[in-house]
Amino acid sequence: MKLVIAIVQKEDAKKLQRAFIENNIRETRLATTGGFLSQGNTTFLIGIDDEHVKTVLRIIKQESKAREEYMNPNMVPTGFDMNSQPVKITVGGATCFVVPIDEFKRF
Repeated sequence: MKLVIAIVQKEDAKKLQRAFIENNIRETRLATTGGFLSQGNTTFLIGIDDEHVKTVLRIIKQESKAREEYMNPNMVPTGFDMNSQPVKITVGGATCFVVPIDEFKRF
């Protein structure tokens, strides 16, 4: 048994949740905030049998798209010049952790 922790941009969360429902994958959804850009994310916690982990990761990859946005560097305390121009950054996609589970109970 594994725990898949998937952190996705909030724009992808509803599509991903629908895909989980369509594939009969139970999940718990948490509203989270990213540390670097302080933007909204959604973190999914999925307890799954080992043989279904690849399926879960495939679904996450299909439904979580990276995109480019422009960010004002002055929004983040990094020491940039106050007159600096917006910077193109890549956001979105998914960050996933797969960790072993010793015990799983559903009450």
